[in-house]
Order: sequence, then structure tokens, then C-alpha cells
Amino acid sequence: MSDDRSIVSVGTALADLGRFDSIIDVRSESEYAEDHVPGAVNCPVLSDAERAEVGTMDRQQSSFEARRRGAAYVSRNIARHLEESFADKPRSWKPLVYCWRGGNRSGAMTHVLGRVGWQARQLEGGYRAFRRAVLEELERLPERHTFLVVCGTTGSGKSRLLQQLAAAGAQVLDLESLAQHRGSVLGSLPAQPQPSQKNFETRIWQALRGYDSARPVFVESESRKVGELRVPDRLLQTMRASECIRLELPLAARVRLLRDDYVHFESDVATLHDRLDCLAALHGRERVAEWKGLVDERKWDSLVERLLVEHYDPAYLRSIGRNFVRSAQARAVILATDAPSAFSEAARALAR
Repeated sequence: MSDDRSIVSVGTALADLGRFDSIIDVRSESEYAEDHVPGAVNCPVLSDAERAEVGTMDRQQSSFEARRRGAAYVSRNIARHLEESFADKPRSWKPLVYCWRGGNRSGAMTHVLGRVGWQARQLEGGYRAFRRAVLEELERLPERHTFLVVCGTTGSGKSRLLQQLAAAGAQVLDLESLAQHRGSVLGSLPAQPQPSQKNFETRIWQALRGYDSARPVFVESESRKVGELRVPDRLLQTMRASECIRLELPLAARVRLLRDDYVHFESDVATLHDRLDCLAALHGRERVAEWKGLVDERKWDSLVERLLVEHYDPAYLRSIGRNFVRSAQARAVILATDAPSAFSEAARALAR
């Protein structure tokens, strides 16, 4: 670590992020959107457009002219943040500032904030050092915890049980919530794109590091991918070797639950047709055409039941024993109904 007292190492910073009053990401909008330190606010000292302009100038004119133009942008942007974003900060304010690699952008912001009188600190190595720390900890964190894996066929209410477990005070790692996807070919959420792979991993890291290793962590029996995002290898390996709980729900209740979760498709049949076409390689165009015919006839219960019986249940039975080695010994949690009270009662019993 540098002797400069305004610079803090990533290990020291991550050991207690709460000691900083604010975390300021001075990278551009797109860099911040891809991933950032949890809790950070984006105060760019160079916008995406300004970075592109300065980079072009560096390549086509000279590094000196690029630095001069960049310095002007940085100065103006820092002044704007002082007048707008930081105008109400007290004298005792202690922010942590970072950029891509702990260089000029965060250095400029930290210097100005320090000259004002605030106790600003610059993250050594910037986001790049933070990213390395996240990947290293994702190799170690899963093995510190005991996981209880909630298994069950599609529509059995695994996500609802996890939500009720969290409400009951249990530790829950809800990967589908973190990935913003329900984990199947129909699982994308309307008007809610998935985060980047980096941000998904940061969300998992943040959750795991906050758990008490003396208490179990409930998690769903996910596949290797949740939508387009990959579950970290070490976490997946640990989950697949963990104790399982099998959730069971009657077929009619599963149909009701799935219709409720996927109600948006009932008003967007064109998208549903497209998603069903993705299953043609597995089931043939004739069967997919039958499913699409049920869509066109708005026979939603029949469609959902057939998808469960003909696609989802066989796929689940083929994969669960192969991937989750303790699933055959799973403790059964059998619900007679999909009523919210049934899930809450089951969650309270498991949490105890």
C-alpha cells in the first residue's frame, strides 16, 4: 500500500465499508452500469462521450492535447459535483473514491475533496482491485457456509418458499432474484433486463459475505445458468453437494401458481410463441405447434399443464439426481395448497 494516507488498500476498505459515509464511483456511466462497489453512487469525472473524445484525440493528435482536454472536462465535472451532489455534505464527511484502477480520475476527485477539508480516501487499485477481491472471495466464501437446497418440480413454489423463509428470519440466497430471471426458457422478467455477469457475481459476493456461517443458508436447486448468467463454479459445486429439501405441491396448484407468475405472457402471445419455438429442437415442431394452438385458443390451464407434464417435469427428473447428489435423501415438505399461509407455515417450521 502507498504511504499516502489518503490511499486505502482494497483489503482494508472491504473489511469495513460501513466506516465510509459515501462510496463514490467516478467512472463513466457505462462502466458504473456494468458493475460497481455495492452502495456506490456514480459521479463521473469523465462521461462516456468525453472519454471517447479524449481517447480519439490521444490516438489521432497527441497525448498532451488529450490530457489538456481531459483535464478541462474533469475540472468542470468535479466543480459540478461539488455544487450539486456534495453541496450538503458536512465537514466530517468521509467518502471513499475509486475509478477503474485507482489512477488519475479518482486521484483528481480525492485531491479536491481533501483540499475542501473532507476526509476523502482513494481506493488503491480502483474497481479492478475490487473485482479481483470479489473473484478471490467467491472461491472461498461458499465453503464457509452450510447450504440447504430447496428442490422441487417447476411450479412447486420454491421461490415463494424462499421469500417466506427470508421473512421468517432465515438466511436466503435467492439466485433468481439476484439474476432478475426465473431460470427457465420462459423466465425473463418483463421490462427488467438481467444485470451483467460481473454485477451478478458482485451481488452474490455481497450476500455471502454478510451471512453468519453458524446458520444455514437456504438456496434453490438452480442450473449452471440462470437465464444468461452463470452461477460461480465454487458456489455451484458446494450447492450440488449439499443437503436437499424437496418441496411438493399438487399439479392443479402448480398450474395456478405458474399462471400467476407468468401472467404477462397471456397478453403477449407473440413473445410466448417465440419462446415456445425454442423448445422445437427438444420436442419437435408438431408438439410445439400443439402448444401454440392452446395459446391461440387461450386455453391457459391446459397449456401450463401440458408444458409441465411433457417438458418441465421430465427435464427436472433427468437432471436433479445427476446434479444434486443428496436429492434422493431429501426431506419432503408437502403442501396441500398454494395458499400463502401454507408457504409461510412451512417456512416457519424450516426456519426453526
